[in-house]
Amino acid sequence: MKVGERGVQLSGGEKKQIAIARAIIRSPKILLLDEATSALDTKYEHDIQEAIDNVTIGRTTIVIAHRLSTLRHADTIVVIHSGQVIESGSHNHLISFPDGQYSQLVRLQESQHAVHLLDATETNPPAKSPYSM
Repeated sequence: MKVGERGVQLSGGEKKQIAIARAIIRSPKILLLDEATSALDTKYEHDIQEAIDNVTIGRTTIVIAHRLSTLRHADTIVVIHSGQVIESGSHNHLISFPDGQYSQLVRLQESQHAVHLLDATETNPPAKSPYSM
């Protein structure tokens, strides 16, 4: 497959996958991932995140993410607001504070995801069985 000069025929997700693979092949001691799964379909996000989780074992990895589901297995999550660290800890620690910023953001993203799934179901309802009444 021809990808065109500078990969112009690749999707954003494909470019991101190639960049991650190139970084991993170099086997760096420190890995910086800035929105590593942001351009990926949710279909591929889980697979890519699992691969990232596997290759980051034994490495210092700094992950910048707005999609909080990508941070669940991080040793330390740091929440920054207006340039200031306002919370830090593991996912389980931060989620245990219901009024905390991280906890509120997780709930907001989960509710937005649920609404998105409902919208998708309404626009593409499951086919009725010929045996249903």
